Amino acid sequence: MKTEVILTHNIVGLGAESDQVKVAAGYARNYLFPQRLAIPMTMANKRQIEALRQRRGEREAHEFNTMTELAKGVAKLICLIKVKAGEDGKMFGSVTAGVIADELKHQFDITLDKRKIYLEHPIRALGDHEVELHLHAEVKGTLKVRVESLTPVVAPVPAEPKKKRAENPDVKNAVTADAMPKVKRPKNRSCRSQTQRREAR
Repeated sequence: MKTEVILTHNIVGLGAESDQVKVAAGYARNYLFPQRLAIPMTMANKRQIEALRQRRGEREAHEFNTMTELAKGVAKLICLIKVKAGEDGKMFGSVTAGVIADELKHQFDITLDKRKIYLEHPIRALGDHEVELHLHAEVKGTLKVRVESLTPVVAPVPAEPKKKRAENPDVKNAVTADAMPKVKRPKNRSCRSQTQRREAR
């Protein structure tokens, strides 16, 4: 069974101040009315709609200004996130909007609903990433997220080209001299023959 109520506060997914919506009777009775988030739709309560609209306009203007300033501020920040990765740089797991929201709170004391952090896919690679923020219906921003490994990534070392050994000219000459064939000098046969002739006499 449904009942009609007038919202007195902004409720994500349901409406904002002064909106007239239909909700389950139990939801209204057990949650909205006790939390003063809505009032029953009556002739007397309808008189409050204009005041609620004015309050809504003030709230939305304040949110717009706040989110505009936040967008300017976060654009200058670098949100550093440390993750586990292998030696080849491949991440174990991924970085989600919830992780980014937690780090924004931890590093910069910025409270941001993770639903305002737009990620088409979770981040699965090390390095710098530009993350889009949907801060307000009329305000968008960007945040730089730097994902680093908890352990240093070992970069492959390129192989050095083999250097040609310089040739020592002295060594080269020595080797060349050794390699040359030795020529035997002929003995002086004329002297020997004279000696033999003397002995023969």
